[in-house]
Parts: sequence; C-alpha cells; structure tokens
Amino acid sequence: MNNNFKISSDTLKRSKGSDLCCMFYKQNLLVKKEENIFVIPTFNDIKLLDIHYQTEFFLGSIEKKSCFAIESTSELNLPINFNLMDLYDLGSLLDEQSFLISGRASQILNWDKTHRFCSKCGSKTENKKDEMAKICPNCNHIMYPVICPAIIVAVTKGDKILLAHNNGFKDNMYGLIAGFVEAGEDLNSAVKREIFEEIGIKVKNIEYYRSSPWPFPNSLMIGFFAEYESGHIKVDGSEIKQASWFTKDNFPNIPKKFTIARSLINEFSKRNQ
Repeated sequence: MNNNFKISSDTLKRSKGSDLCCMFYKQNLLVKKEENIFVIPTFNDIKLLDIHYQTEFFLGSIEKKSCFAIESTSELNLPINFNLMDLYDLGSLLDEQSFLISGRASQILNWDKTHRFCSKCGSKTENKKDEMAKICPNCNHIMYPVICPAIIVAVTKGDKILLAHNNGFKDNMYGLIAGFVEAGEDLNSAVKREIFEEIGIKVKNIEYYRSSPWPFPNSLMIGFFAEYESGHIKVDGSEIKQASWFTKDNFPNIPKKFTIARSLINEFSKRNQ
C-alpha cells in the first residue's frame, strides 16, 4: 500500500483556503467532480458554497497538503459539479489516500458527536489542546477516539480459499470470515475462535498479512492467512448463510477492490498462479 497520508495530532492547527476539507452532512461526504474523477474539495470551495460549520479537526496531510474534517450545520444547495455521497460507495471512486483521510474524518466526527458528555460524571466535555482527545473539566476524565479491532481471515486449503455469504451482504456477495476481537483476547485466538464459531473448522499456521482502517463506523481490520486443519463446514446460520471452497478460477461475486478482503483474495490468487 502506497500510503502518503500522514496523520497528525496537532489540534491547534487551523485551515487556510487551499487546504483539503472532508465535509460531511447527514453522514454523506461532499466531493467535487473534476474531469470525470471525484476529489476532496478545498476550503476555498467550502467558502464559495457558503457552507456553515462550527468545529474543524486537523486530520493530517496528503503529500504536504493539510486536511481537515468539518460537519455542515445547515441544508446544502449544491451546483452540479458537487455531490454528497455515501463513503462506502466512494471507496471505489476516490483514490486510496483520499479514501483513507475521508475515513479518518468520518471516525473523528462520529467520535466528536458521541463523546460530548463525560461517561463518568455526565459533564460536558472539551477538546484537549495537546492531542486528539476529549477531557472532562469536572473530573479530568479523558476520552480518545474509539477504535474496534477486528480480524479478517483468508482460510486456505491447498489451491482453494474459503468464501462465505454473510446475511448482511448485498448482491449475493461472498467474502472472508471476520469478527471483532474480544476483551482480553489475542489476535491468533480471535482468528481460531471466529472461524470455528462461524464455520465449524479448525485452522493452523496463522500468518499476519496487513491491517486497514474500516470507518464503518470505527473498526481496524487486521488481515490474516490461515491454513485449514480439520473439520467440516457447518455455517452458524445467524451470521453466515452459505460457505464453500473456491479456486481462483471460479470466484463468486467478491468484495470491492478498496477492501482488505479483496486484497487478501488477490494475494491468494497471486500465491496460486
């Protein structure tokens, strides 16, 4: 992954006109269409569109260009070259860096809305000045952006990979086994548990692949390969509807290119050329 997106915890930095602006309205991201591609607008665009907002959060930079997150407080009347779109749908339309920083913006704005009051004493929180965090002025309780770790696994059996249809998937899509890590659980144990709970098989030789943020709403997906060890496929029925082994030549409908699931599946195909 060529990641030129650099995260910053500088909470005092303020925007200027040429900076990029990830602006959300009712959970949709504002994008600008330039020569048949979608890009993140600048604050100059926000000013021209007369968009009102209260707080801006500095997210970091893409190739030395600063990026901020804001949320509109008023209805928008947009010209034809601007669109409000669902972030998931934009995953296949934005470039990788723009999607990453838009995902960070979505997570920070969601955290800001859900942590405006202290979880210990109920007082109104304030933004800390030295880091991305909320602090309670009454009891000094500090709250950081919430990140939920989840494992996602490409289970292989020779030249075959296990793909499953989750009840929440659209268009008869098949993906990989995934699930949240439990409190007190290490990642390898989570891999074994999730696969056995959902599919009924045991795995071995667990291999870390890579991780990827997943802002729907605040997960960190941690990708693994694992080899089939024993057992027969038996779907749990509640989450997984169907599951089967596939070779790289007979894949069903699989996840979109921007997902870590697709990256794992593509890596499996490369390893079996």
